[in-house]
Order: sequence, then structure tokens, then C-alpha cells
Amino acid sequence: MGKKRKSGGRSKGKAGKTGTVQCSKCGRIVPADKAKKYTKRVSTVEPQLARELRQQGSYIQTRRITSYYCVSCAVHAGRVQIRQASERKTTTGRR
Repeated sequence: MGKKRKSGGRSKGKAGKTGTVQCSKCGRIVPADKAKKYTKRVSTVEPQLARELRQQGSYIQTRRITSYYCVSCAVHAGRVQIRQASERKTTTGRR
């Protein structure tokens, strides 16, 4: 049977075993190098209040939230797009 990806969908190279993370959406345990990492910054201040405070020159602190998704949940949530077979062989350079 043919092989779909040279890497097997992982980015470990010759690293041996890698750690695992839990999918934020379905709870599946996924190898850390195969999971899709999604990071966003969230402010605890309401947007209208934050806008007024920024106009006055204050700094609004934000927290960084990191979520890990298994491949199927990442596709379903729109975090990654399915690429054609010809495009799969080239890397996009995004993380």
C-alpha cells in the first residue's frame, strides 16, 4: 500500500518517542509533534473599556492561551485546511 506522507504526519524526525498532549476539543491523546498548536491572546478587559484605556495611553495586559488539536478536530474547527495531494509534498512554513 502506498504511503500518503513521507513524515507519516509527524514532525519528530529521528527524535524517538515524543511527549503527548490532550486535544482541547475532543480530549484525544495525541503525540505532541503531530498535534496542531493554536495560540491566541485574550484580554480580561471588555473591548469598549480597553479601547478607552488605550486612548488614554495605558497598557492592557493579555494572557496567552495555547490549545492543542488533533488533526481531525483542527480540520473541523478550521484551524488547518486540507491540501491537494500535489501541495502536500511542499511545506507552507506556517505553524
